[in-house]
Amino acid sequence: MYELDDSKNFHDLKPTETLLQMIVAPWVSRAIYVAAELGIADLLKNGSQSSDELAKATGVDARSLYRLLRTLASVGVFAEGNPGYFELTPLAACLQSDRSDSVRGYAIKSGQIWDWQPWGYLLNTIKTGKPVFKDIFGVEIFDYLTTHPEASKIYDQAMSSFSAKRIATIAAEYDFSSIHNLVEVGGGRGSLLASILKANPTIQGVLFDAPHVIEDARHLIASEGLLNRCELLAGDFFVSVPGGGNAYLLKHIIHDWDDECAIKILQNCRSVMPSNAKLLVVEMVIPQGNEPFFGKLLDLQVLLNYQGGCERTEAEYQTLFKAAGFKLTKIVPTSSPLSILEAVPV
Repeated sequence: MYELDDSKNFHDLKPTETLLQMIVAPWVSRAIYVAAELGIADLLKNGSQSSDELAKATGVDARSLYRLLRTLASVGVFAEGNPGYFELTPLAACLQSDRSDSVRGYAIKSGQIWDWQPWGYLLNTIKTGKPVFKDIFGVEIFDYLTTHPEASKIYDQAMSSFSAKRIATIAAEYDFSSIHNLVEVGGGRGSLLASILKANPTIQGVLFDAPHVIEDARHLIASEGLLNRCELLAGDFFVSVPGGGNAYLLKHIIHDWDDECAIKILQNCRSVMPSNAKLLVVEMVIPQGNEPFFGKLLDLQVLLNYQGGCERTEAEYQTLFKAAGFKLTKIVPTSSPLSILEAVPV
């Protein structure tokens, strides 16, 4: 079914075959998850191994592992050279733990029940417009993660690995030279702020997030040698945000919330910003037209899991900013799917 040879590629398939591949794509995702969970790519880092050797190293059934890897090799994830021996491909290499562009953490997250089960209720969400995560698990997704430490760890690792390369593009591809005090609102463990501060030695930073998040962030900021340039403050961005910045940065925050909540967060930023300050919102801006864009898929996951969250178009951000007292001045695309929306107070 998944033929990856020079004579027949995805675009050469008949419509029925193409659609069938799309229909069974979740099977491939689950197979990738298992390989990621077992750490197969790490075991193949130094060269090919037999499925028997890999099974012994991972403590699984050898015949079943062979069948899994054979399937993944048929879609370009791993390759079977000599019979029964597997090696890395460029796709499989991205499942290695120690790569800067590793997606192993994201693949492991995709195999968790709290990540995949809501997709089974997509029809219900489309009918009602309501997220289903709370209906399934009894609490909102962030409350679930707070009370399930292992799930929270998997989620954080996935977001960190998924964001690592994108963080680098933000720090490198936006001009921060006019900023002297940068406040990141909802900045998590501080990876993005740390990257910006290291690339811009004259900037002072403030990392603001919930108390338990800030405690975790302290270790990262200290390990980067930035405690003397980065103040860590805890609080609730629905109540207030710290003052004193001439730029306020929010990455992947606004898309989690409906318009009312998003406007409240933005208004709290606006209330402490001087007139010459900048607002920097880092999100995936949905383009017009039919071209593929990861944000369009992510939008469905947001629809399933978050109360009113969504990925937005440029026009929708303009409306949001206006309601919160801002004017969108420009959008800076990056080499990742993320863009930086720059706005100023009005």
